[in-house]
Amino acid sequence: MPDPTPIRRGPGRPPKRIDDRLETREALIRCGIEVLTEKGFTATGIDAVLKRIGVPKGSFYHYFESKEAFGLEVVDSYAAYFARKLDRWFLDDSRQPLARLAAFVDDAKAGMARHGFRRGCLIGNLGQEMSALPETYRDRLEAVFLDWQARLAKCLVLARTRGDIAAEADCERLAAYFWIGWEGAVLRARLMRSETALDIFAQGFIGGLPR
Repeated sequence: MPDPTPIRRGPGRPPKRIDDRLETREALIRCGIEVLTEKGFTATGIDAVLKRIGVPKGSFYHYFESKEAFGLEVVDSYAAYFARKLDRWFLDDSRQPLARLAAFVDDAKAGMARHGFRRGCLIGNLGQEMSALPETYRDRLEAVFLDWQARLAKCLVLARTRGDIAAEADCERLAAYFWIGWEGAVLRARLMRSETALDIFAQGFIGGLPR
């Protein structure tokens, strides 16, 4: 049920409104994804999230008992969103399997460029902060990475079945290698504000697959 508390607006700021179709809780999670993707967990205060969408603090604690609980909800929401994105590319029957991976890379490059390379991967960002995060995050983040690996591995298995890569290729290991390297490439792309690192890694990965 949507929170009935009126939205608080800052002085001199244009009115902010939550889409009528969204409940306050969903709006908080969506905003959390945006902020944590840009700034990370430790640098983000709850007040920054509330201010961005104009919601009073009382509403936040109506839905989340703590910042830690909120962060875990954000992780789950982002993981679900990204899984749908991966399925859109990796299950695209109109493309050959390796072309699906290349299409995902192109989409990711376009997305990072659209946001001026300010946003990276929320899961990767949090993984880099693990020493400062509650231990409850460790298994949750690893589970997301393993899910991504499994989705890519299925795509690579199809490529192997078609003969696009060698019959002896270890698709599960290759998928793990991709995500380990991809997260590093995303970090470098943000650092340099350029897609070059993404191109170098993706071309190296696809070109280096056993044939």
